[in-house]
Amino acid sequence: MSKFSIFVILAFFLVTSCQKSIDNTSENVTDATDAPISEEVLKLGEQTYTKVCAACHTEANANLAPAKGLLAGMSPHAILSALNMGKMQVQAEPLSSKEREAVAQYLTNKKLVKVVIPESAYTTFSISEADTQSEFNYSGWGGDMEGSGFRSTAQAGITPENVSSLELQWSFAFPNATVVRSKPAIVGDWLIVGSQFGEVYAMNRHTGKIGWTFQANAAIRGAITYTAEDENLTAYFADYATNTYSLDIKTGELNWKKRAGQHPLSGVTGSVVVHDGIVYVPITSFEIVSTQDPNYECCNSSGGVTALNAKTGVEIWKHKVIAEEAKISGKKENGGSIYGPSGAPVWASPTVDAKRGLLFIGTGENYTAPATNTSDAIQALDLKTGELKWNWQASKNDTWNMGCPDNPNCPTPTGPDVDFGMAPILVYDKVNERDMLVVGQKSGVVHALLPESGEVIWQTRIGKGGALGGIHWGMATDGELVYAANSDNVFALDPSDETISPTPGIYALNLQTGKKVWSVSPPPCDDSTRENCQQSNSAAPTVIPGIVFEGDLNGFVRAYSTKDGSVLWEFDTVKEYETINGQKGNGGSIDGPSPVVADGMLYVNSGYSMFGEMPGNVLLAFKVKNE
Repeated sequence: MSKFSIFVILAFFLVTSCQKSIDNTSENVTDATDAPISEEVLKLGEQTYTKVCAACHTEANANLAPAKGLLAGMSPHAILSALNMGKMQVQAEPLSSKEREAVAQYLTNKKLVKVVIPESAYTTFSISEADTQSEFNYSGWGGDMEGSGFRSTAQAGITPENVSSLELQWSFAFPNATVVRSKPAIVGDWLIVGSQFGEVYAMNRHTGKIGWTFQANAAIRGAITYTAEDENLTAYFADYATNTYSLDIKTGELNWKKRAGQHPLSGVTGSVVVHDGIVYVPITSFEIVSTQDPNYECCNSSGGVTALNAKTGVEIWKHKVIAEEAKISGKKENGGSIYGPSGAPVWASPTVDAKRGLLFIGTGENYTAPATNTSDAIQALDLKTGELKWNWQASKNDTWNMGCPDNPNCPTPTGPDVDFGMAPILVYDKVNERDMLVVGQKSGVVHALLPESGEVIWQTRIGKGGALGGIHWGMATDGELVYAANSDNVFALDPSDETISPTPGIYALNLQTGKKVWSVSPPPCDDSTRENCQQSNSAAPTVIPGIVFEGDLNGFVRAYSTKDGSVLWEFDTVKEYETINGQKGNGGSIDGPSPVVADGMLYVNSGYSMFGEMPGNVLLAFKVKNE
């Protein structure tokens, strides 16, 4: 099995699990590496594992389930969470709580202990009308319906003149997490953010103290979106299993919950968008992972969007990227059937064009042949009905899945996996007096389109591209330049054109022409101080007047000048932290969503271990000094 495949299986196993609910009086299960485990517990764990688990978790079956050796490298908390509420819940249903805990400790040789989150980590939650109207409030993936990633000076409270004074104000550790990728919303004095194990926290943004918590059913991998209508203040988000939630922000209580996915393996990795009483949920499918089982009959799922009533959760419409149903399209070398067309997942947030009544989405690769013209594409849907208005395909015949290259489920020919993983950005071109749709692709190409038709305005290559190359999570624009992070991670690049070299870094492109204005490569990795360090920019950037904030896989967050890319400020997040909630905190690689800037503060996620990157579990809050 390839290193890449191991990382993905491990990540898939971990993020589909979720943790027991906590509040200020309950106990939270955590890990202790130095406490002894009783012989009785180890014996019970071994017996239970042998009876219930061992048949699947073998080296010979490692493509289907993590082998015992790989499980040993996990935390007991992660394994227990999977057994209690995650991917292994069905298999573990007959087991007692003692048997589940024993299995987790036996496999990892680490003891589960209970620790109380200190009372000092909590504070009284209260929110005023003024909080809901604050100009620096933040919601959703790109901070606005257009997905621009831009904040004004008044909203940011940070300038090129004071950015160098940013200092760490507080740190918060998500218990036992290894990936931190939910993007917080900001409402007045409160920050609302999700976690790898499904907790949603309302934290005081000045202190990091917890006002309330809510427990979702699975990992929260996208941004929190909120609306303020009349006296109602509502947070919306979706979990990994496509359960979509509406919460009363004033109380932290559930208004409604609705599963948005149709296929059994549907998932949500992006962020919901709320507009004019409708919640738009992007749908992907992790059938792409099931393909690693050579006996899995691949594949019959489609990416899409589900529209729900914002007040009730009732489904309004559903759009499938692949309209036709999959059918048998061939035979595998092991005699099994191949189904298609399939795939074209929607990994990222939709973008709203209220003026034209359109919803824009980016799609991914086909999992199997036959290839469709809707994969690796940008689509425009009617906001009210979900009707497809136009479809523009960037890359044809990109058929790929996680079974590639040596599995019977791998399609032939095999594509480079260069899907759209970011939300399209709608931006106004002041020079030509028109709107533009700009979007980056994992091919390493940035595209500019006309939003009314999908007609190409310009295209600029900034990277080599590939499965871990090109533009992953997003870009940002200030209306003058477009800022893109190019990953070009050496672990998985497109081998089809050897004349194109990998060029990771931050790029600034002219909005009207797409011409490169400047670019900055990330500094070389220091192997002596970094484990699994990677010289790459994958996370989405945030832009404010004069500054682009961006993190890298080496764990640094930097403020770059929008004029020339010079570094105005930087902070190394890879260290241990004394956290506000009393949990062990460590920084790691920065990937996924962009930093959030509000009212003189900068909020940064640190920790991302899904593709061999550095694990971590902290949310860091920085503040400029008062002058």
